[in-house]
Amino acid sequence: MEFTTKITSFFLLIISLLIPTTTTATCTNAFCRRGDPIIRFPFRLKSHQPQSCGYDKGFDLTCGNNNGVNRTTITLPFSGDFTVETIDYEAQEILLSDPHNCLPKRILTLNLTSTPFDGDYTRPFTFFSCPTSEYLSFRSSNPITCLSNKTSTVFVTTSPRVVNHLSAQPCQLMKTVEVPVRWQVYEQAVSYWGLSDNIWLTWRVPRCRRCEGPEGRGGKCGIKSNSSREIVCSDPPKPAIPRRVRYAIAIGAGIPGTLVLFGVVCFVYSKINACIKRRHLISHPEINNTQAHSSQSSIMIKGLDGSTIESYPKIVLGESKRLPKIDDVTCAICLSEYEPKETLRTIPLCQHCFHADCIDEWLKLNGTCPVCRNSPDQILSSENINS
Repeated sequence: MEFTTKITSFFLLIISLLIPTTTTATCTNAFCRRGDPIIRFPFRLKSHQPQSCGYDKGFDLTCGNNNGVNRTTITLPFSGDFTVETIDYEAQEILLSDPHNCLPKRILTLNLTSTPFDGDYTRPFTFFSCPTSEYLSFRSSNPITCLSNKTSTVFVTTSPRVVNHLSAQPCQLMKTVEVPVRWQVYEQAVSYWGLSDNIWLTWRVPRCRRCEGPEGRGGKCGIKSNSSREIVCSDPPKPAIPRRVRYAIAIGAGIPGTLVLFGVVCFVYSKINACIKRRHLISHPEINNTQAHSSQSSIMIKGLDGSTIESYPKIVLGESKRLPKIDDVTCAICLSEYEPKETLRTIPLCQHCFHADCIDEWLKLNGTCPVCRNSPDQILSSENINS
């Protein structure tokens, strides 16, 4: 009973494991609103993802209020808040813009020394503030509207020739800033058309390009454990299997698997039980001897020798077919009715008759009477007891 209870509990546990369950990953992807970049390692959306989901505080993002709209925001020390437009995890690049639509003003105070970001390339941009006049125009620079006013116009350029020209004009040098740029071709574009509304920054640590790129087949970077800073690359997510298909697979594989497991457990249990019995017999030889004696007795009464069989009397049946037992009309071995002049043999101790050929073959294999199943030894023993 105890063994059956244990087996039932074990199978219930197996079935519960086979039924698919819904689990929630600790570091799931997040975003501030539809259309905003997906936030995952090395970045972390504060108040939505655990601290372990991000690499360090420099990658913390928030959902800032930009003109009444929640936009993905990053805070750079000494530089303030920027809106995150795009995150390229494979290239390890992030595209930022100014929430107030005046990126040149933010670049004048841009400081990346205490951040994990920099640029693939940098380009010196020189800012000039010149008196506003109708004739003042420069082919190689454009005015920065958000920095200009009625009395002064702000220009920015990367061309040394334009810098020399503006320096000879009644203009005031504001500042020369090393601005991160993405490509060398992009450098030429901003040289002629002024600063863009966006700025590309890159991060070099943690290095996840091989994991996220074609070499890693779209894997995902992450920290190995909360107590370790080791970066590991996980396998790419597998396509989601519909719930009905999962249930069908669980049932289709679970039932045969459970039956096979049940058979294995029963087989192992029978082997263990047989081993225990053998050890018990070895430790108790008197039981072993008793069983051996009983088996020898059973072997002795399995069949009779020829002389014993011939000592049983034969009867030639007459026309009246009268036998010692009135109800003996059919041979219990071949199930044929007795006919006159047939030779029958009688077992003397129980007086049951059979065809001589039938009973001779029977007694050679089995020493008991086919009708009453008593052996000669058993009948003699009962008679001795009665007497």
